[in-house]
Amino acid sequence: MGVSDPECDKISGRAFTASALRNLLPHTHSPTLPDLVLHHTEAAVPEYHNTSLFPGMYPTLFPYGIGGFEDSGRVTPLAFDRQAKYFLNLSDRRFRYHETFLFVTLNMLQRRRAHLQTSFVVRKSNFESIARNLTTVSSDVLLRLASRLEQECKLSALTTDEQNALKLLRQVNTMSARIPGSQAAKVYVRNEIRSYYAYFGLPHVFLTFNPSAAHSPIFQVIYGDNSVDLSERFPRMPVGRMRAVRLAHDPISAAEFYEFSFRCLFRFLLGWDFDREQSVQGGGILGHIRAFYGTTE
Repeated sequence: MGVSDPECDKISGRAFTASALRNLLPHTHSPTLPDLVLHHTEAAVPEYHNTSLFPGMYPTLFPYGIGGFEDSGRVTPLAFDRQAKYFLNLSDRRFRYHETFLFVTLNMLQRRRAHLQTSFVVRKSNFESIARNLTTVSSDVLLRLASRLEQECKLSALTTDEQNALKLLRQVNTMSARIPGSQAAKVYVRNEIRSYYAYFGLPHVFLTFNPSAAHSPIFQVIYGDNSVDLSERFPRMPVGRMRAVRLAHDPISAAEFYEFSFRCLFRFLLGWDFDREQSVQGGGILGHIRAFYGTTE
């Protein structure tokens, strides 16, 4: 007895479908009564402008069925990301402690950036011709081409208009510089750093800042442990296992601890005024800072 293809990357999609259909059958192997029936409609549940989506998914977080995202009935419009940040900063912390709310919200934010903040980039020498040809391609042809590409059909099966549109799209590059973690975002950061070189000169100090939240009494206070006395020189801390559990339980507090530590470092040691965006009058331990650039891994 052995194991073949443990990552299941060689199994076809039809094999997965057949296996899922077999799993619907009960152990009695009755061909008429499955053990699980999922009722659905022809259309998927929309993610955009669907106020009842999150109250329907998380009735314990929205017990009254109201308070969802992108509610058109609000007097003042509220963006999706700002409302998510508000939920995660509530004093009772039920949203940040939920098992899946944080992951689902971040995934939706990432998909929205991918959908709405992706653009085409072309060479300057080809811009006029490509822009003129793109305007002549009908939207129906682009929709059919997108559908065929998603279905991974053969290129020879494309119509003449679809092949011409595909050749045209091959002359442009897709840019997603505003999507965190993407390759385009990294290129965007590198270009900004190079522009700093041109204006301020080469940097004099390279600094890696990596505070440990699990061993910090400040994080314990941010987490909500009022028994930790920061006025003491060596505050009494919980045991190591409890500190690790708290760090995994509340990643939002860990992010707040990192932001707090970063600002304290630059404000009190390096002498940077974040409100005025310049060095303080007295400077810091390295003198007066003209500029700095930081990025999070």
